[in-house]
Amino acid sequence: MRLLALHVQDFRNLGQVSLAPSPHATIAVGQNGQGKTNLLEGLYFLATLKPLRAGRLSELVRWGTQSARVTGRFLLKGAEREISVEVSGGVRQAFVDGKKASSLEEYFGGVSVVAFTPDDLEVVKGGPDSRRAFLDRAVFNRFPAFLRESREYGRALKNRNRLLKAGPVDPAYLEAYDETLAKTGARVYARRRALMAELAPRAQATFASIGRTPEPAAYGYHPAHLGDVDFAAADEASLAAALREALATRSRRDLDRGFTSVGPHADDVTVTLGGRSARAYASQGQQRALVLGWKIAEIENLETAMGFLPLLLLDDVSSELDPERNAYLMNYLAASGAQVFLTTTDASLVRGAAAEDTLWLGVRAGDVTSPPPVEQPANEPA
Repeated sequence: MRLLALHVQDFRNLGQVSLAPSPHATIAVGQNGQGKTNLLEGLYFLATLKPLRAGRLSELVRWGTQSARVTGRFLLKGAEREISVEVSGGVRQAFVDGKKASSLEEYFGGVSVVAFTPDDLEVVKGGPDSRRAFLDRAVFNRFPAFLRESREYGRALKNRNRLLKAGPVDPAYLEAYDETLAKTGARVYARRRALMAELAPRAQATFASIGRTPEPAAYGYHPAHLGDVDFAAADEASLAAALREALATRSRRDLDRGFTSVGPHADDVTVTLGGRSARAYASQGQQRALVLGWKIAEIENLETAMGFLPLLLLDDVSSELDPERNAYLMNYLAASGAQVFLTTTDASLVRGAAAEDTLWLGVRAGDVTSPPPVEQPANEPA
């Protein structure tokens, strides 16, 4: 997979941007708040149909304009295809080769992207919601159908919560809602479990090489309140039955509190170091190495599953890593052969990922130029 051309129109603070990325590294340099991250977010939105940061789609449209559009031309398995996503009036529309996409599966069609942001580096010490989102981004990358499946669960959860908040309701009336929530929740459980089974061993091995500690890392996902079900071995029907039973058992509590207290939306991802909670006991450097290990494992796992490397987006991550781990990451990127987009405020931090064919970009006040308005050493690509 390779991105051949990218066009961005009225996305965030970007007016018109057209570029032909390097097949290896494309590096955007600029000060904070100028639009570097917006460029990466536009590409992420194109490849996933999900904003990287925004809570509302309307936030993606440049101030004073009516719509935003991002278009990419990709080379996939020897054939070119163009995909576009447009946001107007708070509504998102996806297109394939100029025509409205008939399904999510048609739209994605082999396009895959892994994003790595400074916020990701804080995920170990953050709350359960950030770890769930971190996990689900990886699940979606591996199983694109998860976008639709997780939305189905979200709708079922919203409907049940609406009923709970409405006031007194016969618990028996909840059964119809519980059935839908249990079925869609079981699918989310199964997808998360499958991803963790593939990715956790790789992440643990990567951490062993960069963690600077003999203590082993472990990553896990085990749903709460599912009774005695064997989560690792249960099929989806058994998971649905266990969730249905848990919902029924906790229905009185949920009615009293006005929200659903059990299900995939209430779970956490466990990250341990030497058998102890990494959140409580790991140093900041170790916590970030744990995330770095996960991201590298995600890249390698996708390459194994798909037969090609995903597009990699790194948003000013180097400034948050210590020099040794940043050097490890830059060397890994250079050796991987992957197509990479990096942003930075300091070009020296990412030179390890650059090569002769690197495309250097400068970003200032929403304008993207090449070469960047920064001084380059004479023996470096300009």
